[in-house]
Amino acid sequence: MAHPFTTLTAIAAPLIRDNIDTDAIIPSREMKSTGKTGLADGLFAPWRYLKPGARDPDPAFVLNQPAYANAQMILGGSNFGCGSSREHAVWALAEYGIRAVIAPIFAPIFAGNCTRNGIVPVVLPADVIAEIAADSRPVTVDLEQQRVSLADGRRWSFEIGAEARAMLLEGLDAIDLTFKHRAEITAFQAADRKARPWIYLGELTA
Repeated sequence: MAHPFTTLTAIAAPLIRDNIDTDAIIPSREMKSTGKTGLADGLFAPWRYLKPGARDPDPAFVLNQPAYANAQMILGGSNFGCGSSREHAVWALAEYGIRAVIAPIFAPIFAGNCTRNGIVPVVLPADVIAEIAADSRPVTVDLEQQRVSLADGRRWSFEIGAEARAMLLEGLDAIDLTFKHRAEITAFQAADRKARPWIYLGELTA
């Protein structure tokens, strides 16, 4: 299960480039396990470090700048998360501490991976994102109200699917969401076992 997301006020790092693909978010050479941990150091490795395979920070990269050292949000460009469907990209973001990405358009598979791992994919127009980026103060993402706001009172609404919203608010992944219907599933299986007993002839009996 992911950590539930209701409201977060945090620094948002401006990484406003179009077509940021999953290989830029986590290159294949940085994926050394199939688990969800040990990936944060490889996050944005092609841009974050001066040399491939090394860990010398590039001071020009936004996450290496002191003002964004504790960023928990990213302001992105259009088609964020395009490329391969690797879920490691979202795992790396989550392990680093990113809880929301704000972009004009997300690659659909990437957006789905975000909602299953506790990261809110917030869709806002590019001009609004530029306006937010121009303000260095923390940004608030309120998932319950589906609203992004700044300290001076400016606010913008965003849309998110009902199922994705529920998963994020409750910290559920796809399996957890299915288990919420455990009683209905059990009732269906019991009724089906009576209606089609031959389907269950191979089951072990107590």
